[in-house]
Amino acid sequence: MKSLVLDRIKSPLVLVDREVPEPDNGEVTISLSAAALNRRDFWITQGMYPGIRLPVILGSDGAGIVSQVGPGVSDDWLGREVMINPGWHWGDDPSVQSPQFQILGMPHDGTFASHVTVPVESVHAKPSHLDLHQAAALPLAGVTAYRATFTRGHLSADDHVLITGIGGGVATFALQYAVAVGASAFVTSSSPEKIARAIALGAVAGYDYRAEDWHQQLKAEHEPVSLIIDGAGGDGYARLIDVAAPAARIVNYGATAGPPSNVELFKVFWKQLNLAGSTMGSPADFTSMLKFVAQHQIVPIVDHVHPLADGNAALQRMRSSDQFGKIVLATDA
Repeated sequence: MKSLVLDRIKSPLVLVDREVPEPDNGEVTISLSAAALNRRDFWITQGMYPGIRLPVILGSDGAGIVSQVGPGVSDDWLGREVMINPGWHWGDDPSVQSPQFQILGMPHDGTFASHVTVPVESVHAKPSHLDLHQAAALPLAGVTAYRATFTRGHLSADDHVLITGIGGGVATFALQYAVAVGASAFVTSSSPEKIARAIALGAVAGYDYRAEDWHQQLKAEHEPVSLIIDGAGGDGYARLIDVAAPAARIVNYGATAGPPSNVELFKVFWKQLNLAGSTMGSPADFTSMLKFVAQHQIVPIVDHVHPLADGNAALQRMRSSDQFGKIVLATDA
């Protein structure tokens, strides 16, 4: 099978031929049609991720057709179009992942290949309104956004929601979810084009976070926001606290801008703010996310589709943050 392998940190992925993996007890082998990139893949290539083991096939998201089943798995799975929940071993506590939690694509070989073997409990039927490229774009970012917005953020139609860094996969799903339930959504970006696309998707307004007074503009033009979904952190976090309404929820699922240098705790306790962290999602979150996506006929935004052999070009597009939505690899090409 064709596979994109990372064998050295800060080196290009290498396209190699490997044997198609055989499924073990309780596993299935999927003939993949598509895989999607996540920021995690890029961080691993740069050595900026814990527990890296090389060589490895990266890729957490994938969709395709079950081609083999292992012992203990029903033959009914054969030939079915499926997608993969990339979060494994969450554990019994729905409120937090277990110490054994891991994500497909390191240390276990992932989806940047024509085939992958995974436990059958991580396999789900593809939503019928999505094609396989769209389905591959959904899992990791989709469940991360779902847990952040609903499980941790308690999103409802009454909310004024601020979503930072629109264009990234999680942020784009969070916008789609907020619009689907009828909430008023606002976004930030450094790109006017991305803000315009977000407004076309249903955002009320967008703000350039590079402007010193963007948060003051938001407060002057609209009601204070009751829910903030943030994946950046950094020094801009102080402005999120500033625009938050009393008793607002701020949910953080990442820190691409690093830790905040200053958090005004006086505002946090005086405004009775609720600060929450969120990582990936439980199996229940994943199942609920799929039901929500099907109910509202949500279609993942696919930024660009690259052939598997162009995986390094896809990673470079992610590195430059030019994308709006998800970058997909056609693994059957």
